[in-house]
Amino acid sequence: MQTIQIKSLETIREAAKEFIAGMDDRTVFAFYGPMGVGKTTFIKAICEELGVEDVINSPTFAIINEYRSDTTGELIYHFDFYRINKLSEAEDIGTEDYFYSGALCFIEWPEKVDDLLPGDVVNVRIAENADGSRTVVVE
Repeated sequence: MQTIQIKSLETIREAAKEFIAGMDDRTVFAFYGPMGVGKTTFIKAICEELGVEDVINSPTFAIINEYRSDTTGELIYHFDFYRINKLSEAEDIGTEDYFYSGALCFIEWPEKVDDLLPGDVVNVRIAENADGSRTVVVE
């Protein structure tokens, strides 16, 4: 288990570097936390640190955004399942193909698709602290 502190937006890139250092060869990351806790913001910082130069935003309506690292050429998929109402909606877009592709997958609202997540998914929990900072726990 890894715990990362994000004291403010000014330190989020350092937190993203720390997260990346602990990723090892794992590729599927499920980000849990309430609305507004900063899941998208943290994923954006991670993608930027991985060399993505495209505009990175929440795939709330698209469900999935695809990025490519300009540094390594690596594919990165960013999912937001907030608007999924039935598991079949996620299955219809080929979600499992993405999860097992070997590409990096960052998933927001993974609880909506629990039954589709691979057994080796890394759970990432983000919580807001009383002082406005964030604690990220990587399990």
